[in-house]
Amino acid sequence: MKYKTILITGGAGFVGSNLAVYLKNKWPDAHIICFDNLSRKGSELNLPRLAAASIKFIKGDVCHVDELLALQSIDLLIDCAAEPSVLASYANPEKTIATNLEGTANSLQLTKRDGADIIFLSTSRVYPIDPLNAIEIVEHATRFDWKESLNENGASYKGISETFTTDGFNTVYGESKLKSEELILNYLKENNTKGVITRFGVIAGPWQMGKIDQGIIGFWIAQHILGGNLQYIGYNGSGKQVRDVLHIEDVCDLVAYQVEHLDKLNGQTFNAGGARDVSVSLFELTQLVRKVTGVTKEIGSQMQEREGDVCIYLTDNTKITTATGWRPKRDIHQVISDTYQWIIDHKDQLEHVLK
Repeated sequence: MKYKTILITGGAGFVGSNLAVYLKNKWPDAHIICFDNLSRKGSELNLPRLAAASIKFIKGDVCHVDELLALQSIDLLIDCAAEPSVLASYANPEKTIATNLEGTANSLQLTKRDGADIIFLSTSRVYPIDPLNAIEIVEHATRFDWKESLNENGASYKGISETFTTDGFNTVYGESKLKSEELILNYLKENNTKGVITRFGVIAGPWQMGKIDQGIIGFWIAQHILGGNLQYIGYNGSGKQVRDVLHIEDVCDLVAYQVEHLDKLNGQTFNAGGARDVSVSLFELTQLVRKVTGVTKEIGSQMQEREGDVCIYLTDNTKITTATGWRPKRDIHQVISDTYQWIIDHKDQLEHVLK
């Protein structure tokens, strides 16, 4: 592995910390630095994990370019720093823009200084709300779905591909990540460095401090274990809205491949998600969580949709699988069971964070 010093921004977060530990185990000689402002409640619980893996942690904020430029020289940036919540972007759009867009611009100053390559973790929310919700749906007993005959403009029964439009009304969160993508692609061309962008759907698994606005799988399980109210929000309060889900270990597998094959993948943008095979509605999630936890909770209903919500999102992994051979290995049952076991094993630490 050619990269000697790897910087992970957002490195104490869910994805960043798991990636850091995974990559350090895979490449023990690599010097991995995690940079994070610890703003997300619970992120401080990842610091002992990083220390135990001999990963250097530096507290800092991508919004402050001077803090980034004070870092030592790096060879590769893995950009996991983001305000990842659609709801939070409505509540505080300025913070979302500062973290997601200005933070990326600041990080690019560091990579330019050092001639470092880039792996950027983006989001499926770059695809705008209205075109996604305009896709005709059918209602089944436990979920909404698309018609099997769907196959137009980057949307098919398999899912959303990279050719789906990015034009149209979107959330501040989605738009800030899309503009960051554009900054990076222009930067790569102008500076003769290498990079790849991956638009991930829902990611879940151990060490995700799930909240009502982000991290739905962990949040749903935690509320069953620790107690708390749950609601099906919108879409007639049925809980039939659908997302695909990607286990964090599948994310780590893919990013490790990208690190090793950046020459081949350079300048490309990919979708990556659990796809149809690893998808779940909230109603289905409730049934699965009840089986794992042994707890039956009453789920409330709210008829009105949340602002910025979409009914269905599934990923078409055709491009990424063709380019890399990668595909998700862990099913929804493993996502749920691994998350459940992590919460049980760390219940005393997590109760003040997840409840």
